[in-house]
Amino acid sequence: MIRLRGSSLPGEIEALSGQRVFDCNQCAKCTAGCPMSFAMDIQPNQMIRLVQLGQADRLLRSKAIWLCSSCETCAARCPMSVSVAEVVDALRQLSRERGMADRSTGAPQFHQAFLDSVARHGRAHELEAIGVYKAKTRRFFDDIGLGIRMFRQGKLSLLPHRIQDRDVIRRIIRQSSGSSKT
Repeated sequence: MIRLRGSSLPGEIEALSGQRVFDCNQCAKCTAGCPMSFAMDIQPNQMIRLVQLGQADRLLRSKAIWLCSSCETCAARCPMSVSVAEVVDALRQLSRERGMADRSTGAPQFHQAFLDSVARHGRAHELEAIGVYKAKTRRFFDDIGLGIRMFRQGKLSLLPHRIQDRDVIRRIIRQSSGSSKT
């Protein structure tokens, strides 16, 4: 077990996520409803238990934290109102900060490309995020057919749509990621 920033993992996750991890009673309703649990190396209820036990290494290196789609089905089903998705966001942040992200899935790279795009434009520019992701992972042609179909259907724009007050978005991202980047 490692300690992060001089505090216990449960305390740090609670501070970052606002979730009371010790309220979880391991009923596994979050796992039963999770649309991504079939692909996870650590199930949602197990993630909460590992946080309770302070198992930072295992969690911060897991694929599961990058597979969560943040749909909040976990929170909707939880009788104790614990949102695994909020905990996962905190785990992603710590994983990136510590350089422990499992990059084999490409999910951490996509996650960062998406956030960088939002920070630049105030909202996601999908074509830019995909381009950066493809360049980082070198998976240039994995889904080229889908990309062409999306472009033809008007789902991908060549130019980004910018919003006003992008500095506000940058500050939010910087605060939530604990990063000085953007």
